[in-house]
Amino acid sequence: MQKENLSLSQLVALIFIFLLGSAMIMGVGVELRQSAWVAIVIATGLGTGLMYFYYTLNHMLPNHNLYELMEFGFSRPVAVFFTILYIIYFLYISSRLNRDFAELISTSVLPLTPIEIIVLTVMLVIVYIIYLGIEVLARVSEVFFPYLIGFLFLIIIFLFASGRIHFQNARPILGNGIIPVIKGIFPGLITFPFGELIVFTVVLSSITHFQKAKKATLMAVIMAGLFLAFASFIVLLALGADTMQYSQFPLLSAARKISVANFIERTDAFVVFIMMLGILVKSSLFFYAGLKGLEYIFRIPYRNFTFPIGMTVSCFSIWVAENFAEHLEEGIIFVTKYLHPPMQFVIPLFLFGSIVWKNKRKQSAVNKPAG
Repeated sequence: MQKENLSLSQLVALIFIFLLGSAMIMGVGVELRQSAWVAIVIATGLGTGLMYFYYTLNHMLPNHNLYELMEFGFSRPVAVFFTILYIIYFLYISSRLNRDFAELISTSVLPLTPIEIIVLTVMLVIVYIIYLGIEVLARVSEVFFPYLIGFLFLIIIFLFASGRIHFQNARPILGNGIIPVIKGIFPGLITFPFGELIVFTVVLSSITHFQKAKKATLMAVIMAGLFLAFASFIVLLALGADTMQYSQFPLLSAARKISVANFIERTDAFVVFIMMLGILVKSSLFFYAGLKGLEYIFRIPYRNFTFPIGMTVSCFSIWVAENFAEHLEEGIIFVTKYLHPPMQFVIPLFLFGSIVWKNKRKQSAVNKPAG
């Protein structure tokens, strides 16, 4: 299959935007109220360790993606079975992300546009990008990465300038102790968004300077996690714990409070751009990972699957839930507790143990003296 190459700077941009993605839209840890940003900081440390684990998996067999690693660790028949599970998982998450995007747009920008049209439009864009290749997605991320950072800082500056920041909203920190924070991290924050970095076990094999990728990946995770914690803290100061907890899109709600000298107002466009870019990159990566699984099974270039699978994903984005409330409930209860843990932790841990065991057997056979 055609080899695709990504630079380290593109990898950093992809990871940063990926982690902000839907986490910036939906808000993470909002149920922890004033302690949300503390939980995100702790989860960032754990997420960095998780990313190191995923990198180590790829490092054990360089130039092998997740599916090829499973073939080495388990044999092809078992690898095909697990590959099918990951294809369903990756494409399902992609469909949920498209639904997040559609709900955002229909709520804030195009309230009269049918949600089906929004989902189909964004999916056609994703199909086109992935058909051109993961390199195109990486270049898009690299180009728009500075704009993402710039718009976020502008929103924060405008919130301060408009007098919407109230530091008393941050109290009390850890008002109910550390136990609720720990419960919020496991499995909530550790699986979303940090556990979703499992998708990069499919992407890391395309990095040109793979030996230098460890520092870049860990740095990107730390930067994104701390930035997410800072953004959560600012939203808390602007909205207060109650409004932040019950708002559908906390960052958008905070941006709508901006009014500087009755001149700088309606900064929704900045927020919508940030969220559109995050969802586009994140959904595209999950879509790409699912297609690479089909490529592994059928030994056909993944580009042949982009349009039919893309249309299937767009349809499932509509069918995944009847309304936004059901969509959120399914994400919190089913996805976080029952779907993420086996796909993000259990199977990779078994794969890691199997590869270590096979490598030791191979090394013992090499070192065994000839009889």
